[in-house]
Amino acid sequence: MNAKSLRVPKRVKLSDQIVESVKSWVAVNQMQPGDRLPNERQLMEQFECSKGTVREALKSLEVQGLISVRTGPNGGAVLERVPFEKASELLRNFLHFEQPSGLEIYALRTLIEPEIAALATPRLEEKDLNTLEALVKLCEIAPDTFEERIEQRIAELDFHVLLAQRCGNPMLAFIGRFVNDMVRDLMIFKKAALPEQHEFSCANLAYHKQLIAVFRSRDAVGARKLMLDHMKSAEHFNRELEGRLNQYFLGITD
Repeated sequence: MNAKSLRVPKRVKLSDQIVESVKSWVAVNQMQPGDRLPNERQLMEQFECSKGTVREALKSLEVQGLISVRTGPNGGAVLERVPFEKASELLRNFLHFEQPSGLEIYALRTLIEPEIAALATPRLEEKDLNTLEALVKLCEIAPDTFEERIEQRIAELDFHVLLAQRCGNPMLAFIGRFVNDMVRDLMIFKKAALPEQHEFSCANLAYHKQLIAVFRSRDAVGARKLMLDHMKSAEHFNRELEGRLNQYFLGITD
């Protein structure tokens, strides 16, 4: 047998074993944010380890956003719901060096946004529809400054974020919000130097107005179809913008 084919299993630190055991225990017992973990002494006895090892495990859970550690007589480790913003930031950091293109991001949007729109349609309350209308209204006036232009683009994305939050599917909601975060990063850090695409903004505005009308009529099938058309249009405009972006960085002008 070739010695290179032999692989010695990596030894998992005890603190990491405790972390995984705690996660499994939380899942099996369907514990919720605000519930307390066993105290340090109980964890030391259960895992037959030192206080330092337990504290290392708790620190790891805290860094991951799964617990907060409180001090004082009523202190201890308390379960926390990981904020979307933290999870999104970590995942975007993971993808940072993968450098997904705008076309790849918009291709994913084309797959998920129509389903999000259909699922959200019966769940949108009057206050949600009013918020969507306010976001549309913000984009109706031509921007005078770069800051106003960015504000309007973010409002366009917030329109889609609200739909994701109301779709009723936690996995789809996370992916939808995450993809819109990726688009926001792309817009602010990669394309801010390019001239505004007025036609793109007008198309977004028109689609959003039509979508609100469909939402108000509770037409989930119509919402899915209209959102698919919207995403195909956005993907088309982004393809053109990617070409202009490449020319811009290569120093090619018309």
